[in-house]
Amino acid sequence: MTDFEEGTIPEASRPDPSHVGFDLDFTLDAVVRVRAEVPDDAFTAGALGTERRGSGIVIDDQGLVLTIGYLVTEAREVWLTTNRATAAPADIIAYDQVTGFGLMRALGRLDVPALEITAASGAQVGSQVVVAGAGGRESSLISRLAAKREFAGYWEYLLEQALFTVPAHPRWSGTAMLDEQGKLLGVGSLLVQTTTSSGQTQAGNMFVPTDLLPPILDDLLHYGRVRREPRPWVGFYPAETDEGIEVTAIADTGPAAESGIDAGDVVVEVAGTQVQTLAELYRSMWRLGPAGTEIPLTVLRDGRARTITVTSADRENFLKRPALH
Repeated sequence: MTDFEEGTIPEASRPDPSHVGFDLDFTLDAVVRVRAEVPDDAFTAGALGTERRGSGIVIDDQGLVLTIGYLVTEAREVWLTTNRATAAPADIIAYDQVTGFGLMRALGRLDVPALEITAASGAQVGSQVVVAGAGGRESSLISRLAAKREFAGYWEYLLEQALFTVPAHPRWSGTAMLDEQGKLLGVGSLLVQTTTSSGQTQAGNMFVPTDLLPPILDDLLHYGRVRREPRPWVGFYPAETDEGIEVTAIADTGPAAESGIDAGDVVVEVAGTQVQTLAELYRSMWRLGPAGTEIPLTVLRDGRARTITVTSADRENFLKRPALH
């Protein structure tokens, strides 16, 4: 995972207090370090590691902290540290697989401000933003919003409109994307290659937009998950290749492993509907019904087509639930 000791942001690329329209240092104090410890036998330990570090964003005066969910998924212990070295353990409230958000509550006083959330839908492509990591100005980067578009991830994940910034922050996990007033637009998720409006390809970051949080926040706070039917989960890792949608790997335990889907299979249809992109694949699977629905997948293997029916599952059932203090 990302590490705060790796990578340096050049001084010229850091935000200047005189060039932003808000109290920079005060605002940056709302971004805290997150350190999570995950059991060796956790479902996500192999892919995401057992020691995870990144940033979190304080969003209320009661120590509620928003981050990217993979930092705290299945964690047995989480610690938060402020820019002034105040540390406190935290309870994990929820991690939402659909949006990608993780939510925590500090168990001690952090004495930092809370960031105000604003709608990322109003942010203009090309506008200047600050990508803020824990550690203040030295861990923050002047960037710009390069694109707003659909994003499909290989872990059966889809955002209708993700946010993309350039240049890339070297420690992106859980960073805060701030607008020109210092309000929160998004939460850092990935390092990606981003195509800008001029057609150039450049290393950048993908952010989950804050618009997705308000509709689900009450459910996360009261129930630890969103009260929606769980999406069907297959347990494979597909990617768009020259050959089509290729299954690059299979989760060790899960529906795909039990059904006979193999790495190298190329998915061409879902329930008789042709699919050519990851987004089409996921939407076609999710339209069939909730978790537990049987999903007929037509795949090419060794040049021959075959249909394999996968009995989907709820991904949450494979994950360790957050342990509350």
